[in-house]
Amino acid sequence: MSIKDSFFSRCWLMMAVLTGTAVFSGCGNGQIIEQVNVGLHNNNELKIQVDVTTSKAVDIRVKYWADVPKSIGFYTPVSKANTKHSFVLTNIAPDTKYFYNIVTLQNGVEKVSKTYDFKSHQLPLFLQDQFKAKTAEKTTLPAEFNDGLMLINKRYAPGIAYLVDSWGNIRWYHMIDRVGFKVINFTKDNTLLSILGRNDEPTSYGSEILEINLLGDTLLHLKKGQGDFKQTIHHEILKNDKGQIVTLFVDQKIMDLTCIGGAQKDTVNGDGIMVMDTKGKQLYKWSVFDVLDPLKDKKLLKTKKDWMHANSLNYDTDGNYLMSFYNNGQIWKIDAKTGKVIYKFGKGGDIAMPAECNFTQAHAAHINAKGELMFFDNGVEKHQSGVFAMKIDEQSKTSKIDTHFLLPKQIFNGRMGSAYLVNDTTTLVCCSKRHIIVLTNNKGVLQWTMETSVPTYRAGFIKYKQLDPYLKPLSISW
Repeated sequence: MSIKDSFFSRCWLMMAVLTGTAVFSGCGNGQIIEQVNVGLHNNNELKIQVDVTTSKAVDIRVKYWADVPKSIGFYTPVSKANTKHSFVLTNIAPDTKYFYNIVTLQNGVEKVSKTYDFKSHQLPLFLQDQFKAKTAEKTTLPAEFNDGLMLINKRYAPGIAYLVDSWGNIRWYHMIDRVGFKVINFTKDNTLLSILGRNDEPTSYGSEILEINLLGDTLLHLKKGQGDFKQTIHHEILKNDKGQIVTLFVDQKIMDLTCIGGAQKDTVNGDGIMVMDTKGKQLYKWSVFDVLDPLKDKKLLKTKKDWMHANSLNYDTDGNYLMSFYNNGQIWKIDAKTGKVIYKFGKGGDIAMPAECNFTQAHAAHINAKGELMFFDNGVEKHQSGVFAMKIDEQSKTSKIDTHFLLPKQIFNGRMGSAYLVNDTTTLVCCSKRHIIVLTNNKGVLQWTMETSVPTYRAGFIKYKQLDPYLKPLSISW
């Protein structure tokens, strides 16, 4: 629902709960402002909706700030040339008194209304005490870590997407009743793109695609069965530079496996890459079956239900795909146009690796800010997880370790997980199975930890400049 569509269709807060003046006129702006209503946007406690009716078409915005010492003022985007204006205040802390002004802009001149107020609610009980953060003794966290938020998802219904700060405060959330957020990513368009799935669907598998903006409004919602969207999707959801949807899907192939003791019409579940437009029309499809013969796998009868288990998809700097597989412990680079495998990195691959690069299974393979191939090492064989950042030389088919560290054995994470740079010397690491997110230095020393009530699939880090103007640093801690 768009903001304009929701103008007269939400539930208003009672004035005894949300303190302020619901209707006023004049306000120092002549007689331009006729009416102001304040309520929740999409029933979300951290999104306050302010609807303003003016006597003529004008440009207006809202300025708001918390009732605390040295509070920072925030502005909404401008609503232009209209008589009905709707704003969502997103930089809200719970259980906090706020002041606000209605600011009209005419002929380059601003006129500010007198000051009004409201008080935000406490978070619902189910959102309280979700995250417990702790900084290690005698540790100063890097400034960059406080200059952004972590993206975390609850995978089972009711699904919740959270943006959380380094103190463990929920700064933003979005909830869906009937499904979970199986996978979620922040896009270059400053939106949140996710795979939704039922509780009876596997961990990172789903049958719906949802894109929302930071106001919580739905921009895209596709369900399996629409257009060419016929397959179960899993583990990854991205947008390419053309605004198209890129995801992994389960590709099934009927094969004669009698030569290895199987059935004549046996099913092998593989993985593929699919690109769709926003209507669900398929624009590109690649399958692992295009480049690899399952019969060469001696363990196929045991692995046929989930032969390769692709678990992440990303882009290299040249626009080609990077795809990691859990079952064979490899990361592939795939030509996005021809589908040819450019290289295979890992055990049995064609890129030579240093002896110290003995990773076993990998998640969240991506190119980091330094141009290196970075990934979370599940460390299944050694029963200790870690992080690698590798320099890959495609021409010479060689690789070098730039960064490698092991995590404490107490937070060994054999499935799922992620690792992303916060700056050149610190990494945000998610140990999903352990319900913990940690910040480490390049030696693996924990600088900060956050226990999570939900087993989030990954933990991304988003800088405030990407969230502007909807979310900015607060001068409040709760």
